[in-house]
Amino acid sequence: MNQKLKVAAVALACCAGLSACATVSKLNPFDKKEGSKTTAAKGERIPVIGFERQLQVSDTLAGQTFYIPEAQPVTAWPLPGGNEAQAVENVAAAPAFEIAWKHGVGEGSSRKGQVTAPPVAVDGRIFTMDAHATVTATDAAGGGQAWRADLERREGKDKEAFGGGLAVANGKVFVSSGYRFMAAVDSATGKVLWKTDVESPIHAAPTVSGSRVYVVDVDNQILAFDINTGEIAWSYQAIVEPARIMKASSPAVQGDAVITPFSSGELVALRAANGNALWSEVLSRTSRTNALSEIRDIAGRPAIYKGDVYAASHSGVFAAVDARTGARKWDLPVASVNAPVPAGDVVYIVDQAGELIAANRENGQVYWIKDLNKGRVRNEGGFLGVLDVQTRPIWSGPLLASGRLVLVNNWGEAVAIDALTGEIQKTLKIGAASYLSPIAYGDKIYVVTDKADLIAIR
Repeated sequence: MNQKLKVAAVALACCAGLSACATVSKLNPFDKKEGSKTTAAKGERIPVIGFERQLQVSDTLAGQTFYIPEAQPVTAWPLPGGNEAQAVENVAAAPAFEIAWKHGVGEGSSRKGQVTAPPVAVDGRIFTMDAHATVTATDAAGGGQAWRADLERREGKDKEAFGGGLAVANGKVFVSSGYRFMAAVDSATGKVLWKTDVESPIHAAPTVSGSRVYVVDVDNQILAFDINTGEIAWSYQAIVEPARIMKASSPAVQGDAVITPFSSGELVALRAANGNALWSEVLSRTSRTNALSEIRDIAGRPAIYKGDVYAASHSGVFAAVDARTGARKWDLPVASVNAPVPAGDVVYIVDQAGELIAANRENGQVYWIKDLNKGRVRNEGGFLGVLDVQTRPIWSGPLLASGRLVLVNNWGEAVAIDALTGEIQKTLKIGAASYLSPIAYGDKIYVVTDKADLIAIR
C-alpha cells in the first residue's frame, strides 16, 4: 500500500474512533489488591473494562476553583501554537463572541487535497494556506486580500498531495507542504525567496526559532533548515511508524531544546545546534478494549510551560514531563489529537470522545470534566434512513481567550466555555466544519474552516 493510501485509510479509521469511542484509559492487568479477582471461576465473567484505568474527577478538587492569568493583548501569532513554546496563556480577544466577517482564502478540502494549516498572524495580516498549497495574506481588520502565492506542483509524482502548514518570522512566511518541499516567501509581497525539495511529504506546520525552521515529515524525520538559505542544517530520524493520523504536530522550542513529537509516540528533546538527542519519553500504551490505541501518534502540539512539557498521544497517554530531564511527573488516561493548553494552575485538553478536561498542572488531578457531546448525535451516511451511522462532533482546540475556552467542531460550530466552570456560554454557527484550533490576534479570534473560509470573531 502506498503512503497516500495508508494515511487516508488510517485517517478514516480515526474519524470513526473520534466520533464514537469513550475516553481511553490505561491498562492495569497486574493489580492484585486484596479482594480483587485476577482469574474467573468456571462460568464466571470478568469485565475487560475492569482492567482499565478510568479518568475521574478528584475528590479533593471537585468544586474547587483555581487560578488562571488575567487576559492580555496579543500582538502577534507567528506560529501555530502562538509562540516557540506553543503555549499562550489567557489572551484578550473576542469578548462579544460574534462573527465580524468571513472571506474565502482558496480551495477547500476535497478528494484531492485537505485544509490542514492553522493560520498565523503578524503585522496586521493573517496568513493562511488552502488545500492546494496556495498561501494568502489577508488584512486582519477587514478581510481584504493583500497577496496570494500559488506553490502547488502540477507535474511529476506529487501532482496530488495534502498537508503542510505555515510560520512567520523575520519578514518571511515559511511554508511546509505535502508536495515535498519547504519554502520561504516574502511576508510583504508573497514573492518566493527560496524553495527546498525534500524526500518525504510534510503534513505538519513548521516552527521557527532563531536562525532555524524545524519541521517533521511523514517518515518521522525532523529537519532543521536555515531560515535565510533553505539549506538543511541537520536532521534526526525517529522510529518510522506506518500507521498515523491526518493531523500532524509541530515541535516546541525552549532555549537550546527542540521538543519534537512523532507518530511513534516518541517525545524527543533535541539540541537545537546539532540535533543531538537530550532525552526521550514514549507516550504510548495498548488498550485491549480499543484497537485504535495501536496508533500512537502525538498529533497535538506539545506545550512547554514553566519548566514542564505537556503532551498527549492518540493511544491514551496525557503526560507532564520535566523539560530539562524528560522525567515524567504525572500522566492521565486521555487519548487526544489536540494540543494541551496550560495556564496558571491548570492545563486543559479535549479528548477524542469530546470531553473537555481541566487538570491541576502540578499533579494531574482533575478539577472537572465537561462532556461536550452529551446528548448530541446525528445519523449520517445512509440512504433514505438505511445503513445510517451515528456520529458526534469532533472538536479542535481549545484557545483560552478572555477567560473562556474557545473550541470549534466539524458540525460547523464555535463554542465559548467558561474556563473556571466548564459551562457553555455561547455557540456560533460558522457555516462549515473546522478541524483547526482557533488563533487570536489583536482583539479578534480567527478560524479557518474546511471550506477554506477565514472567519473573524470579535
